[in-house]
Amino acid sequence: MLNTMQLNTKQNEAVNFGVNSDELMQPLLIIAGAGTGKTNTLAHKTAQVILNGASPERILLMTFARRAAGELSSRTNLIIEQQLHKEQKKHQPIKISWMGTFHSIAARLLREHANSIGLESDFTIIDRSDSADLIDVIRHELGFTSTENRFPKKKTCIEIYSRCVNSQTSIDKILATHFPYCSEWSKELTALFVHYAQAKMEQVCLDYDDLLLYCYHMAQIPAIAKKIRAQFDYIFVDEYQDTNVLQAGILNGFFPTGEGLTVVGDDAQSIYSFRSATVDNILNFPTQFSPKANVISLTQNYRSHQGILDVSNALLKEGAEGYKVALFSETKTGSTPKLVTIEDDAMQAEYIVKQVLLAREGGMDLKKQAVLFRSSYHSDRLELELTRRNIPFVKHGGLKFLEATHVKDLLAILRWADNPKHKISAFRVLKLLPSVGPKIAEKVFHHLEINQYDFKAFKEYLPPKPAVVLFEALVDLLISINKNKIDWFEQVSETSKFYQPILALNHDDHFVRFGDIEQLSSISQQFKNREKFLTELTLDPPQCTGDLAGPAHIDDDFLVLSTVHSAKGQEWNNVFVLNVADGNFPNEYAIGDKRAVEEERRLLNVAITRAKDELHLMQPLKYWVPEQQHYGDKHVYGGKSRFLTEKLCSLLESIHYPTYGSSQEQKELATKMISDIKKTVLGIWETA
Repeated sequence: MLNTMQLNTKQNEAVNFGVNSDELMQPLLIIAGAGTGKTNTLAHKTAQVILNGASPERILLMTFARRAAGELSSRTNLIIEQQLHKEQKKHQPIKISWMGTFHSIAARLLREHANSIGLESDFTIIDRSDSADLIDVIRHELGFTSTENRFPKKKTCIEIYSRCVNSQTSIDKILATHFPYCSEWSKELTALFVHYAQAKMEQVCLDYDDLLLYCYHMAQIPAIAKKIRAQFDYIFVDEYQDTNVLQAGILNGFFPTGEGLTVVGDDAQSIYSFRSATVDNILNFPTQFSPKANVISLTQNYRSHQGILDVSNALLKEGAEGYKVALFSETKTGSTPKLVTIEDDAMQAEYIVKQVLLAREGGMDLKKQAVLFRSSYHSDRLELELTRRNIPFVKHGGLKFLEATHVKDLLAILRWADNPKHKISAFRVLKLLPSVGPKIAEKVFHHLEINQYDFKAFKEYLPPKPAVVLFEALVDLLISINKNKIDWFEQVSETSKFYQPILALNHDDHFVRFGDIEQLSSISQQFKNREKFLTELTLDPPQCTGDLAGPAHIDDDFLVLSTVHSAKGQEWNNVFVLNVADGNFPNEYAIGDKRAVEEERRLLNVAITRAKDELHLMQPLKYWVPEQQHYGDKHVYGGKSRFLTEKLCSLLESIHYPTYGSSQEQKELATKMISDIKKTVLGIWETA
């Protein structure tokens, strides 16, 4: 019997469940809240069944990442080794051969049973890039690349296909819900996907989605399902809240009674619906395997102090769905979580930099601090401030602002206009034009060289016919900027206007990307001239832009910037959450959809529970919204997040930044202002 003295009561209950023969095969759901030792518990449970005599070859363990599988295997072996050492028994490393991601397990099962389902066992697995390229070839063959209206590009097509497959939802519903701008192409997309599926069959290849799809259908064949079911005594599934319809269907098909099945997850961290994951799988587990299903909740958090957990608990308690497991910590005291009201994103960046450096001076490394955000572009202003202040950072979940393709494109135009000899920028800009490749770009630049780098020489140059209109506009822009015929404060906005149709031509998500361009235009207003702007952004040639984050600093310390999705599973001592306002938390696209709003609630909860010691929820009075920039708006005023209820706010320390005078003075001033306004309003009617 495994010694589990180091585990808490609930962890012990989960690990020892099924030890008795009458419980052995009952399905079990372990709700493992944030920071409750999920991996440690699952590793101990796996070790427990092996030490009790289970054969490792008859254990199936499925995770969502190779790293997670490797960590579980390593921990399980260490636990077994320690236990056998105590018992003075010889230890041989245990290998669980059926351990891996859903996709890898599916591929292995398909190869083993390929002949039974009309599939050749030597099929080739193609990655996302290969899938997109194949889709692109078929688009062209079907004539969809020469339509009057712009047909969705290959990346969008493969995303639509993947959503349909993984959610088992009709294309019309997927288009209406997630890709409304592509709804007119329903018939053509259906034809495209039929040809795509046929092409894969002819070429004996499966894409990532096919691995799950084929395995899902194989699980519905009784004879095969029975054979596979007989292979395993124990089935362990990690991160069950992240499973989609196909993955849950595979489990249900192979193990319909749930015998020997243990799933671990946290409905409060189900945040991947954009990947077709559904929280219903974990919510419906008890009903699906009723009456034998058991649920054990891990509630002791080893990460955060109670003040942070109180905020998390209050947020989830007010939700409309979920198990709503209240977490507790043995650490009862700590810095009160803060709700920081700031004027705009510039002040937000200033506050964060100030607090980060203050914490660093107090002995907290930069990499023990993190800034989390709903969308990648939210950190734009902060990244520039960090760059100017020479504070190293790394960013997870999207490119750094200055490394994004569309941002580099616009800056290349400005840099070439500023320095006509800058060949790298010239080539980047020229290749944006239709029918202009490396060879033509070389000819165009050579023409500039032999004319002493005078942009006016382009007035006599004839580019390829498809590029004529844009080339002429580009030449006029380069001349105007180079000769300062337009004021510096207009140069970036004029460049943005020129670049907008190119952006729309090359990117399906151009509306979102154009928000970054407008953001850059706004930032440029802080600099007195073009040279200062380009120099302070330290924009070296494109291959060097990665140096902007300062990874080469000797102390190897850096601040972490991350989307909340990419932060899942991580923890930091000091956490800042940007733009906690309606439109961001919850996201504006979720408003009006109750289930989507609940996922946004869970997303904010994931952000909150990344913090160990200090938490700062940033509430801007106004902020940048890129989706609206093409209408001319530059900022919108932030509406208070519906998640920041009176109950939740009572658990937060309210801070206004910047502060003027003491908090008591501010309260007295606010009271006086309200009183004076009331008197003025009443006075109107008294004199009438």
